[in-house]
Amino acid sequence: MEPVTTKKVPFWRSLRMKYALTYLALIAAVLVLLNTYPVLASQQMVFQSKQTSLQSQVSVMASALAGPEGLNREGVARVMEVLGDAGLSRVLVTDSTGITLYDTSTASGAVGRYALLYEVTRALQGRDEFCSDYTAGAFHSRAAIPVTYRGMILGAVYADEYDADQGQLLVGIQQTLRTISMVIVLVSAALSLIFSQALTLRLGRLLDAIHIVREGEYNHRVKTQGRDELSQLAGEFNALTDRLQTTEEVRRRFVSDASHELKTPLASIRLLTDSILQTDHIDPETVQEFVGDIGDEASRLQRITEHLLTLTRLDAAPPAVEAEPVEIRGVAQRVEHMLEPLAKAVDVELKLNVPEGLMVKTTRDDLYQILFNLVENGIKYNLPGGRVELYAQDWEGKVVIMVEDTGVGIPEADADKVFDRFYRVDKARSRAAGGTGLGLSIVRDTARRHGGEVAVQRRSPRGSRFTVTFPLCEEGGVG
Repeated sequence: MEPVTTKKVPFWRSLRMKYALTYLALIAAVLVLLNTYPVLASQQMVFQSKQTSLQSQVSVMASALAGPEGLNREGVARVMEVLGDAGLSRVLVTDSTGITLYDTSTASGAVGRYALLYEVTRALQGRDEFCSDYTAGAFHSRAAIPVTYRGMILGAVYADEYDADQGQLLVGIQQTLRTISMVIVLVSAALSLIFSQALTLRLGRLLDAIHIVREGEYNHRVKTQGRDELSQLAGEFNALTDRLQTTEEVRRRFVSDASHELKTPLASIRLLTDSILQTDHIDPETVQEFVGDIGDEASRLQRITEHLLTLTRLDAAPPAVEAEPVEIRGVAQRVEHMLEPLAKAVDVELKLNVPEGLMVKTTRDDLYQILFNLVENGIKYNLPGGRVELYAQDWEGKVVIMVEDTGVGIPEADADKVFDRFYRVDKARSRAAGGTGLGLSIVRDTARRHGGEVAVQRRSPRGSRFTVTFPLCEEGGVG
């Protein structure tokens, strides 16, 4: 057999790469979540904190400025001087028309001008306004609240806060998360390579073993490690190779035995024909004897061929083909009628003890073949004056068929081998009796085809007992 070359899978398409990429993709998804959710949650917490604190400060200022006299520059300046800016970047106060009365940002020059700020406009409409954003590593928050007195809007207070400290704290958190992420990536990459290598190594060993077995080395086995699915797969592979090895050994032995069995009658026929052709002035009686021997060998060759075809059919056919209830007694009587002349010729008594109405679910031809082979063997391997008895009974929910003889018997060491194809206990006696070594194999395979089993026992003082057990057939019908 020529070695079969297997195309190597490219690394980028290998299972190892796919496993590693899958593992890294999961880690990447986790890292993205790790680098976004905590930062976004921290930002939201700071925004909420800023809104609470900044609006509280602006509300205090608005309460301090509210009064019956209204708002003017001098009064607002005195109040804001007392309150202070509380660390805010900018504090701005306007009157009800939006004119700036007070502004801590001297560079803007907004005092005396309209405060063109969105938050101030919303506050002069009677609404509390707040907004905040995080840019360039700092929090920029703005809040505006109307100054009211007895339901009248006197003006608005606006505050602006630029907080770089908490922004830097958040930047530090982001950098820490990035560092942790890089470490996780490196560790995950190393672990994914190790795990994928371990996984694909075991798969590679199994694949190599499959290639070896495909080359015909059925004795090769894979070492099983662990208790995971790969170990189970390796165990199933070993079981399969066991079965293949057994099947191959049986096949080789069968071919060898079949060749030998076919060669023997062919060699005899060739020898007899050569003797006739090469002998001058051979007498007619000798020619007739040789021709008779040729006919016997041809008949033997025919029996071997028919038995081989029967075994081939049994190997290929599905179980219980066209099975139906068949009465055993009718088939047994037919077997008795066919083998009675053979039994009388060798002085063997043939007896039947089969009750009427006892059924098995099979086919008439298969049951006939089972009974015929067992009874014929009992007659052929018997002694003059011997006996062959065929029994059948219903026993513990099963149908038991027994064929007993008083012949030479089967040694205990050969009891498990007599059903093997071409196996003979006494080869010389088997050939003299016209046996092929296939009859009992046909009996076993035919019985198993219909859910039955066959066994053999040595009788005391001599003889054998073959037992065929079938499931009980409770259906009615006539065989």
